[in-house]
Amino acid sequence: MTELPPAARSQLTPTGKLRAALNLSNFLLITEYKAGSIARGIVPDLARELAHRLGVEVEFTGYDSPGKVADAAKTGTWDVAFLGAEPARASEIDFTAAYLEIEATYLVPPGSPIESLDDVDRKGVRISISGRSAYDLYLARTLKAAELVRVEGIEASWQQFLAGGFDALAGLRPRLVTDAEKMPGSRVLEGRFTAIQQAIGTPKGRADAARYLRAFAEEAKSTGMVAAAMERHGVRGVTVAALAP
Repeated sequence: MTELPPAARSQLTPTGKLRAALNLSNFLLITEYKAGSIARGIVPDLARELAHRLGVEVEFTGYDSPGKVADAAKTGTWDVAFLGAEPARASEIDFTAAYLEIEATYLVPPGSPIESLDDVDRKGVRISISGRSAYDLYLARTLKAAELVRVEGIEASWQQFLAGGFDALAGLRPRLVTDAEKMPGSRVLEGRFTAIQQAIGTPKGRADAARYLRAFAEEAKSTGMVAAAMERHGVRGVTVAALAP
């Protein structure tokens, strides 16, 4: 078991509890949530194990989007968060290496001439996307010609795509596969434009806490903790990330 220095415990539990921020838009990692009473899924399991090692209770706070989780890092309202490790968030949050990966790709409508990922980044192509998601942040810095049209939340990006006028919907593969079933003739493109690196973060300025969380994340992968949580909750379409070098 990862050694817990007193300074790390203090930095992770400044209120006497472990305050864990949950990104509720990630339906794969948080399968059920009700404020104050219910939190189920891979992320709540990891947070509970972390709290157990710290010898404190865990207090969950749900946020509608990863962007709101990241914004709250500056307010001191949470001690750990589980979300995609993107460079745009690293100025406020210290991240571990990824503990889990989720493929991101595109859904295209019936009759679309788009055949591959390379076909998407072209002038005139409009992509519906959940704003400030990890894959939005990735595409914002890598796309050269296509246009990203942002709305808040995964469901809203799907509804926007459904309304028409879009060439692609960007999202997590497991969700897109489900969406494709609701739109006969649509296609989920093969391959991925990125794999979202789901990591554990703590607000900047807690160096000992960040060091401990990095070790905890590696242990969670190497001992099968993450894999066991995936199996326990029946989550498909995600993979345990490789151990950090």
